[in-house]
Amino acid sequence: MNKSRHILVVGAGNAALCAAISAAENGARVTMLERAPAGARGGNSAFTGGCFRTVYDGVEDIKKLVPDLTEEEQSSSDFGRYDAEKYYLDLCDLSGYRADPVLIDLLVEQSLPTLLWMRDQGVRFLPAYGRQSFKVDGRNIFWGGLTIETAGGGIGLVDALFRRAEALGVEVLYDHKVERLLGDRHHVRGVMVNGEELLADAVILAAGGFHANTEWRVRYLGQGWDLAKVRGSRYNTGNVIQAAFDIGARSHGNWSGCHSVFFDAGADDFGNIAVLNQQKNYFTLGIVVNSDGQRFFDEGSDFRNYTYSKMGAAILKQPGGTGWQIFDAQSTKILPDEYRVPRAARFEANTLEALAAKLEGIDKEAFLKTVADFNSAVDEAALFNPAVKDGRRTSGLAIDKSNWARAISEPPFVAYQVTCGITLTYGGLAIDEQACVQNEEGEPMAGLYAAGELVGGLYYDRYPGGAGLTSGSVFGRIAGAIAAG
Repeated sequence: MNKSRHILVVGAGNAALCAAISAAENGARVTMLERAPAGARGGNSAFTGGCFRTVYDGVEDIKKLVPDLTEEEQSSSDFGRYDAEKYYLDLCDLSGYRADPVLIDLLVEQSLPTLLWMRDQGVRFLPAYGRQSFKVDGRNIFWGGLTIETAGGGIGLVDALFRRAEALGVEVLYDHKVERLLGDRHHVRGVMVNGEELLADAVILAAGGFHANTEWRVRYLGQGWDLAKVRGSRYNTGNVIQAAFDIGARSHGNWSGCHSVFFDAGADDFGNIAVLNQQKNYFTLGIVVNSDGQRFFDEGSDFRNYTYSKMGAAILKQPGGTGWQIFDAQSTKILPDEYRVPRAARFEANTLEALAAKLEGIDKEAFLKTVADFNSAVDEAALFNPAVKDGRRTSGLAIDKSNWARAISEPPFVAYQVTCGITLTYGGLAIDEQACVQNEEGEPMAGLYAAGELVGGLYYDRYPGGAGLTSGSVFGRIAGAIAAG
């Protein structure tokens, strides 16, 4: 095998690992430069649930991704289908039709082939039963276009990819922070890392966005974003993006936008790999109130996969940047594991009055009135079905709930205090269909490629769940193959 080309991959998450594996498969000698120590490797990917959004045409494609899918699982599950047109339109719609059409077309087209390639690299995919299906009439009904996850979640994903990369001879250097790129706006020939120059035939940037940079968050996202908790890696500070800008790379995408979610108010300020699942994304099954005791959005406007990524920004705008998700016994029994993690800011009582007394800082009278008004506005005639947009709604409220509305009436009553948790930022570098970084003149910068969360132009306003890992894999694989020559 020809090992003449030397490729440097900056980062060690899903996108970086896919790039490294792809380059090594195509004959290159690959070195990964990971800013974090070995014990914190994996970037943001390690903090995810490992869900991938992909095109699939029913159970036959699911069986290709999950070859050990049992007959019982097939017969007891309705996987539905998610075609290329729907995927493309979701990316268009959630971006307000601003997403880069070339990039999203490539993402959609290559989603299933890339996941099948990852399967062949040793990544084990499973149906996402725990978070993406509800049991209705004895069958697991998948919803929201998101069906597949990796065994072991994000940690399982990166561990599997590391095993494959190491088997291919990829060298991984930890505690290696890239300080600048060597070259100019026309050609890149290496990096400066830990004070030393490393030369290479090509450099692939896959070190994440700037979500962990407090100053940049305020600069680009706006006032108050310094108060957000960081869901994932503390090492994603945008230094690699800045290094590319310093030699003339072009900025692209939604720099004032980000993926942010309802996050447990008691969580650490930075992601803790030992305490995952601090997000609280099943607000669709209850109501959410702020400290004034008021609801402030339609919790049932769409499946959570299409709305959850803007909820962090929504709660950050509320008084004190905090609020509470409210459920009763009907809903708590179908909440997923993220509502059962230790140290959660969880409050429970057998009456709504007793629950209100436990919610420090809330306007108790207003809260009780909000719940009473909500309960009386629910259309009890419509059947509740969490696996479809069931049309079970309220009528006559200042903000109605469009789907999955049920009176909060069966004790015990539970509240989870939530704040903003930022996942990833949307602004980044401009790339072309070969994942080559563009300069400010719109020309490819020879020898410089990018993949993952530091690529701009894919997401604006909202984000369809699972698209991030898929795009990282798709463009990482492309970057690795092209860079290897």
